[in-house]
Amino acid sequence: MTQRPIHNRIAADYRALAARRRSYSAILWGIFIALMVAGFRLANARSAGGFRAGLPQILDYPAELVAEAWSKAAGLPGLMAGFLPALVETIDIAAVSTILGALGGAVGALLSTRGLAPWPRLVPLFRRLMDITRAIPDIVIALLLIFVLGGGPIPAALAISFHTAGALGKMFSEVAENASLAPVEGLESVGANWLQRMMLGVLPQVAPDWLSYAALRFEINIRASAILGFVGAGGIGYELRNAISWGQGRYDAAAAVFLLLFLTIVAVDQASSAIRNRLTGGRAAR
Repeated sequence: MTQRPIHNRIAADYRALAARRRSYSAILWGIFIALMVAGFRLANARSAGGFRAGLPQILDYPAELVAEAWSKAAGLPGLMAGFLPALVETIDIAAVSTILGALGGAVGALLSTRGLAPWPRLVPLFRRLMDITRAIPDIVIALLLIFVLGGGPIPAALAISFHTAGALGKMFSEVAENASLAPVEGLESVGANWLQRMMLGVLPQVAPDWLSYAALRFEINIRASAILGFVGAGGIGYELRNAISWGQGRYDAAAAVFLLLFLTIVAVDQASSAIRNRLTGGRAAR
């Protein structure tokens, strides 16, 4: 007799909680829609000629670029070959920034994971530091470094490394939280220090996932390094900015850069996907 009132009360509480969640979701969606509408109105008010008036012409530039590139298709392979050194520079920036960011993310993950951190009281501090590195856009960091160091690949690599360390640190930490502590405790019982416990007890468990995330981040960093080229950080992005600024008559050069960058990103995407599948598949097989 006493169980039914308790059951009814639990059901009523659950329905009330579900109703509150639906209300919160409706409020958040309303705020989101209001911000989107306000943003479009602001863009329409501030853009030259009006945002709405320019929408029908949004495909005019791509159409001109494709038409001119098609008429000069015979010269595209030569132009693409000429841009290969800039592409190699972009890949170098992405590779260096991925390696540096992965090392920083690994250290940050081990210092901010409960049960593994050498200073448990400082775990919130290290997590907030990773939040900061992840929250600041890499293009903002690049602009600051370009002002200090000048243009070139070094500011781009440092900026992307800074952002990559925060992004990978977050993912690395989530993987490390699921690592078994039994090997760590066993190593501690025989007198191993913290670094030895991490190297021998934790890294063998998390290495497949960490390498998989790093491979994915390398693909993302190639696009990031190309974008930073627009602000003077070198690489294929710098060549793309110059090609676009030349305007009509040199659209074939812009198309060559677009095509080269597209093929590179597709190739790296396929390679990184194969590496990630091999790593995670091999781990599952073991």
